[in-house]
Amino acid sequence: MKFLIFLGSVRDSTPPAPARLGLRVARACVAHFQRHHPEHSVELIDPLDCKLDSVFKPHFAYARGAAPTDLQALAEKISAADGYVLVSPEYNHSMSPALAHLLNHFGSSSFAYKPSAIVTYSAGQWGGVRAAVGMRSYLSELGCLSVSAMVHVPKAQEVFQEDGEVTQEQDATRWAEYLGRSFLQLEWWAAATKAQRGVVDPHKLVKDFRLDPSQRNAPG
Repeated sequence: MKFLIFLGSVRDSTPPAPARLGLRVARACVAHFQRHHPEHSVELIDPLDCKLDSVFKPHFAYARGAAPTDLQALAEKISAADGYVLVSPEYNHSMSPALAHLLNHFGSSSFAYKPSAIVTYSAGQWGGVRAAVGMRSYLSELGCLSVSAMVHVPKAQEVFQEDGEVTQEQDATRWAEYLGRSFLQLEWWAAATKAQRGVVDPHKLVKDFRLDPSQRNAPG
């Protein structure tokens, strides 16, 4: 199966230190998949690598074949994926605006009927847990319901090295088990939804909301 890991930060400065703290958390997620689930394909999506226009225009607003190359490439990766991992810091008790900005470029039909996993982090003691609560509602609206087990990483700079490996001060086995609880759930649901999509095309069963609000409004 194919999984995308979205890093929800574009900050490349301090404070907090070190810069790009979330990148090491996202790399830890990639490393876990590669080490414990090598049969699957996993790719890290860093918003700094995504060239988005300064004026917001979502992928579905372009005429067919007219979307910018980077935007089209990411749209195809999202559609082809079987599940998603969202890695986010906490801003004012909510998810990263950089992550929301990136994901909002794509319609919910691109993510729908697939599972997701929430991973949050912080340089302090809370690990982004308050952002995770709101992310459940957001991911539900995208149609990629989050699995029940979430990952929260407090003081991430003390847990993971820059390459995503656990620091010498931490228990690598316990962190592997902690990440594994969420990712095993993600894998199980991804396999189940992929199998069912092969039986019934959900986009034909339930029409996608595309352009007109009337497509989802209550009658009368």
